[in-house]
Amino acid sequence: MSREITEWRLRTRTIRLGERTRVMGVVNITTDSFSDGGLYFVPEAAVEHALKLLDEGADLIDLGAESTRPGAKAGGERPAVSTEEEQARLLPVIEGVLKARPKAILSIDTYKAATARAALAAGAEIVNDVSGLTWDKEMAAACAELGPGVVLMHTRGTPEEWKSQQTLESDALLKLVRSGLEESLAAANAAGIDEDRIVVDPGYGFGKRFEENFVLLVRQRELLDLGRPLLAGVSRKSFLTRSLAKCQKAGESVGDLREARESASLAAMTAAILRGASIIRVHAVRAAVEAAQVADAVLAAGASKESI
Repeated sequence: MSREITEWRLRTRTIRLGERTRVMGVVNITTDSFSDGGLYFVPEAAVEHALKLLDEGADLIDLGAESTRPGAKAGGERPAVSTEEEQARLLPVIEGVLKARPKAILSIDTYKAATARAALAAGAEIVNDVSGLTWDKEMAAACAELGPGVVLMHTRGTPEEWKSQQTLESDALLKLVRSGLEESLAAANAAGIDEDRIVVDPGYGFGKRFEENFVLLVRQRELLDLGRPLLAGVSRKSFLTRSLAKCQKAGESVGDLREARESASLAAMTAAILRGASIIRVHAVRAAVEAAQVADAVLAAGASKESI
């Protein structure tokens, strides 16, 4: 059950993955994100929230300024949020967080090469590309040149297409995700991005139909064969809420759905850790840190048993 210990090279430093789960706290600088759109749109509010997540134990902060929720106009030639607007939202927050916490490790959730360049120049360490280098053909070259840590996520189509996609059976789904990540890794290699700078993300909710996400979670460990550490972002995803709503409709008590969604996120996050994730991307950091400590203890116990 143990994870491989590896070094993840970022822009100016290196962090160790696998010894314990690393927690990435999410800050959405948007008006329309599905989970907290508008709460941290003002730079001061976003900076304050990022500092709070760091105080709660986040190892990394992931800043995003464009929603990629289902139905969003993202990934095409004319996205709802322009490059200029995205940078106007992001750069003051990067500056504010690093002014208060110069050693903070900031990840930028963007698929636009120009925004990645601006954010890295401002002090970010990681580029988290939900498209796996496919939506902006300049992104691979930018990452190769500037040397950040890179998260390559699998996405099936664009947000506007997700509702019309057909459900895939288990083997076909895993084949799709694996082949997509392999293509992203090949593009990164061709551009000259060092392998030890890369982490891969299965892309929960990104072009996966509701039940497909549970299948992907069960079989996530198989993706370790790609040779790179895994990041899992299951926090507050709609497939969890749908599952809770089904239980409520069937007469099972789940309480308030918004509150229950946090509990469901922790359950899915724990499952992801036990299936090989080295990094978890979450909205509620304190509870995630505590849950990750228990999951890590389970992994450690399993590793000890294997060594006997």
